[in-house]
Amino acid sequence: MLKKYKLRDLISVTRGASLPGEYYSETGEYIRLTMGNFNYNGNGFKENTSKTDIYYTGPIREEFILKKGDIITPLTEQAIGLLGTTAMIPQSGKYIQSQDVALITCKDEKLDHLFCYYLISSDIVKKQLSAAAQQTKIRHTSPDKIMDCTVWIPEMAVQQRIGKALYDIDKKIALNTRMSAELEAMAKQIYDYWFVQFDFPDENGKPYKSSGGKMVYNEKIKREIPEGWDVKLLEEILSLLRDGTHNPPKRVESGIPLLTGTMFGKFFIDHSLATYITEVDYNNIHKQYKPQSGDIILTKIGTIGNVNYLRNKDIPLAIHCNSALLRFPLSMGKSFPLFLCKSQLFSLRLKAMKGQSVQEFVSLDKIGSVRMEIPNNELISLFNQKVDKIFDEITNLSEEIESLSHLRDSLLPMLMNGQVTVE
Repeated sequence: MLKKYKLRDLISVTRGASLPGEYYSETGEYIRLTMGNFNYNGNGFKENTSKTDIYYTGPIREEFILKKGDIITPLTEQAIGLLGTTAMIPQSGKYIQSQDVALITCKDEKLDHLFCYYLISSDIVKKQLSAAAQQTKIRHTSPDKIMDCTVWIPEMAVQQRIGKALYDIDKKIALNTRMSAELEAMAKQIYDYWFVQFDFPDENGKPYKSSGGKMVYNEKIKREIPEGWDVKLLEEILSLLRDGTHNPPKRVESGIPLLTGTMFGKFFIDHSLATYITEVDYNNIHKQYKPQSGDIILTKIGTIGNVNYLRNKDIPLAIHCNSALLRFPLSMGKSFPLFLCKSQLFSLRLKAMKGQSVQEFVSLDKIGSVRMEIPNNELISLFNQKVDKIFDEITNLSEEIESLSHLRDSLLPMLMNGQVTVE
């Protein structure tokens, strides 16, 4: 049986510290929390990779240094639906609670910690926060508005079962995510070893350069490359290089996903973060070409060079102008083109081309003019044979993550309103 409460009867909510920008740093002991530490497509803590000055070196009171397991929620909505998202601090003594982040503390005799973590992010609470949010350019909430929300909760034993069931799903998602990241790092390491350090297997299976393989100086890139290799502009390799639309049509609640920067996942496009346009507008945008499975999408603005692989054959996708679409010939396979674009060498050469306005950017012409060392077809094929297996493992893990995320998101509202119970 569910019982009605105001959240203030179950939790306390406190705002973080004001952190002067003069103490922001690229190194330090403490990391300041920002909206970049919240997953925009659901609960969960993530490291902030959108900024470099994430450390805070100024004086700070002990109460603002968070502990492992602390529950936090944003007070600022930098993306639609962010209010009500929760994250759990992964390590004690490392993260500082900033003023845009609220700390939620349960009254333990009434509310289970894990149940609370999911309750705050349920539609029951998120809709109330959205309705009460300050209507400015970027919407805000406050500790009092969070505590004013009305909820219905079951007895403690049921709360504990629900919290554990949902958290077990999240643990499996986190495990798959770590495994996927480790596999991607392994593939990047192989690419670097073969095509940057030039220690690919020679005809005797030994590392080419380290074993005395012949190197030839290339004037275009001012370095030696293996004999028989070539240096080409990216536009000479690609079969298609296109900008996204510079006049994005009106967004709608459902339809064709429009790729923006928030949809960039770890490896594949994250369709759960999509905004949408109509099918008519999609067809008008992509009269001559349509993104297809195997295309590589690359960011041109802000975090230049973020790369995702488009694998969903049956899901049409429109590309926003903050990204470019790269299509490599089928003869190059799937792994070599992707890890070429994900390599640190490509990233450094691309960023060297950037322009500067309000935001850093790189034009389509500059992308096409990046020079890369290109091996012979036999070596590309050998790399694909080795790394395609890793690629397929990442694909399987990603599909399981999507399935588990859908299960969690489907169960959450039903568990919170009593439609489904956990025995």
